[in-house]
Amino acid sequence: MSLVGVDVGGTFTDFVVVDRDGNIKTLKILSTPREPERAVIEGLSGLDFSEVLHASTIGTNALLGQVGLEIPKVAFFTTKGFRDVIEIGRQNRPRLYDLYFQKPRQIVSRELRFEVDERTLPDGTVERAVDPREVEELARRAKSAGAVSVAVGFLHSYANPSNEEATAKVLKEHFEYVTASYEVAWEAREYERFSTAVVNAALMPLVGRYLGKLKSYVESRGGRMYVMASSGGLVTVDEAARRPVQLVESGPAAGVIAAAELAKLLDERQVISFDMGGTTAKAGTVVDFEPAITAEYEVGGESHRGRVVKGSGYPVRFPFVDLAEVSAGGGTIVWRDAGGALRVGPLSAGADPGPVSYGRGGVEPTITDANLVLGRIPEAIAGGRMRLDREAAERAFAKLGDPVDVAGSAVKLVNLEMARAIRLVTVERGLDPSRFVLMAFGGAGPQHAAEVAEEMGIGRVLIPPMPGVFTSLGMLMADFKFEARMAYPKDVAKGFEELEGRLAQYKPDYYLRYADVRYRGQGWELTVPVGADASPEAIRRAFEEKHMATYGFKLDREIEVTTIRAFAVVRRAKPRLGDPPASGSPKVFEREVYFDGWIAAAVYRRQDLPLGFKIKGPALIVEDYSTTVVPPRWEVSVRKYGVLEMRL
Repeated sequence: MSLVGVDVGGTFTDFVVVDRDGNIKTLKILSTPREPERAVIEGLSGLDFSEVLHASTIGTNALLGQVGLEIPKVAFFTTKGFRDVIEIGRQNRPRLYDLYFQKPRQIVSRELRFEVDERTLPDGTVERAVDPREVEELARRAKSAGAVSVAVGFLHSYANPSNEEATAKVLKEHFEYVTASYEVAWEAREYERFSTAVVNAALMPLVGRYLGKLKSYVESRGGRMYVMASSGGLVTVDEAARRPVQLVESGPAAGVIAAAELAKLLDERQVISFDMGGTTAKAGTVVDFEPAITAEYEVGGESHRGRVVKGSGYPVRFPFVDLAEVSAGGGTIVWRDAGGALRVGPLSAGADPGPVSYGRGGVEPTITDANLVLGRIPEAIAGGRMRLDREAAERAFAKLGDPVDVAGSAVKLVNLEMARAIRLVTVERGLDPSRFVLMAFGGAGPQHAAEVAEEMGIGRVLIPPMPGVFTSLGMLMADFKFEARMAYPKDVAKGFEELEGRLAQYKPDYYLRYADVRYRGQGWELTVPVGADASPEAIRRAFEEKHMATYGFKLDREIEVTTIRAFAVVRRAKPRLGDPPASGSPKVFEREVYFDGWIAAAVYRRQDLPLGFKIKGPALIVEDYSTTVVPPRWEVSVRKYGVLEMRL
């Protein structure tokens, strides 16, 4: 029986299969965006498996309004006088001078927001308890108005959730899907906490049905299924269905986890994870083998140069692997604006119709088409099962100018866009990218890695084995990870002990600790890792070190810990990566490739390269689902586990 990792992307659905003997096989098929489970079941149908580990962006896609993923009617129960908090928000304006800016559509319409006459004080004192009869009457009204799912968010429930608990108990008699804010965001700031509860309630029916179909199929085949969370750990299907808000960055997180696990094997302590797929490119950092974590995210909103635009989406307070994401993938469309300037993205051709060269009806040229025109990728991809039409790609670019010139310019533009994403997770976090090694994967990542690294002043690039499906491999490398948190702990050390006591049911191998810390009087916090020493002095040292790296200064002021969170980590057995053969004489071919001019480049098949083999650019290294482009002046050597190391 086999272990299977499945990653549903915007363009392809990837599978990595590890059988009982440790042999690894891969599969990549086109995604089915309108019915994402269809591609998963299609891929699994031909496999023999005991466990399926799954990552999906169905939550994000639903909030972005993808056809076929309609959000159901959601009701919101809140403290009397606060029904409009989720609409008023923080008054952030994504575009300050845009008089016609419209806020994201409200998940909960005003007539489905119900006020409950209750009050809990900031210290946790219940000044007015919930009247179950009032909640009962409001529940009937919500049901008659067509609500399918319900969120509950009361003031100061982070200090004492008893009123939320009592309300949720009544609501569960009327609704299948109920989310209390303390269950998903046990921390202060009512707007962010309420928003997290509402997003969770909106996703529960949709994600629950989706995971339910897959779980039923997997179990009908005698297997078990687990899901990748945005925090970078696996959770059970039941946990994912109860708190689907933790899945919104599920797929991208798996790629960073894969990078972290390979970094351990290679003893690389500072790694930039660079994942370029068919629709987007993602960047994250791994320091001392641990991915950077953030507790703040805005789902379903806009991004600008990799930054999430505040006020454009729905705030979610939940642990996420810290990522920057840009609209720069193989399917990103190349076009000219009204002024004639060449532009790349943000629109993508996706899986349907896909790039022009796929021959599936696409008419607008993409980055994949550009690499094909420049000779940087072969005419046959996906293990030879898909042939690309180079002439069609050239005709599409000819509408924008000289095909080669336009394609070359498009590649340079998309490289600049991806470099910006890397700056966000390094320079803007107080990290020097030149001290890191860039680990590039995804179907398109190895094509652009060297040039992106050069743009960032990075002199080393690692291409992992099976880069085109590396995110799916990452799920097979992930551990189980369960989270608990507490707001404003009176004693931080005892608070962590209490959280770890709650998580002890999972029988973890170890715990991870984080604290959200700020100077007293500051408006926002920094998340810092906390070791075994959770004393005030140790936390202050960790906070001030990060504050100095991030902002360039520190203050002589008291600090406060606003939230602590603990993760229970249960280790899983990891697939073993084998080494390439110790010797061999790989065949070399030759083709013309464009690097600021047409140059004869050597072409190698990656599976033929022995350990220690060296290649000088210009060269191409082709394999199933990806091609590594080695520009002039770069050199490649084959390392342990078959990793390709490129040096400038």
